[in-house]
Amino acid sequence: MNETAQQLRTVVVEREFPYPPEKLWRALTQPHLIEAWLMKNDFLATAGHRFNFSADWGSVACQVTEIDAQRTLAYTWNALGLESVVTWTLAPTSGGTSLRMEQSGFRTDQEQAYQGAKYGWQHFFNNLEQALLKNVA
Repeated sequence: MNETAQQLRTVVVEREFPYPPEKLWRALTQPHLIEAWLMKNDFLATAGHRFNFSADWGSVACQVTEIDAQRTLAYTWNALGLESVVTWTLAPTSGGTSLRMEQSGFRTDQEQAYQGAKYGWQHFFNNLEQALLKNVA
């Protein structure tokens, strides 16, 4: 491993939801549902698909790198000088589904982006929880 790779940091958020994996998967992969809790987008659940998230602060260029229905979704996340990968992992539990989000690739000189992601993903998870409560997925 080279020096740069050793200095990369990762943001991880995990939460259990009282819903089956299919419901969370829909919220992670259907554009109108993604918009309800994350951002406007032109996402397609197809490996290699390039898409964008957009918000009032700007946009994020992404590409789907891995997709295993109701288990794993990964895509690149490139915005404001940050080149990272977001990986979603779903695991059924006795009470619903454990959802894990990992955003990897933060360099040590990207402290603002790293702290922003730590805060932002908690906020997005709360939005996701509210969207699921409203039964949108």
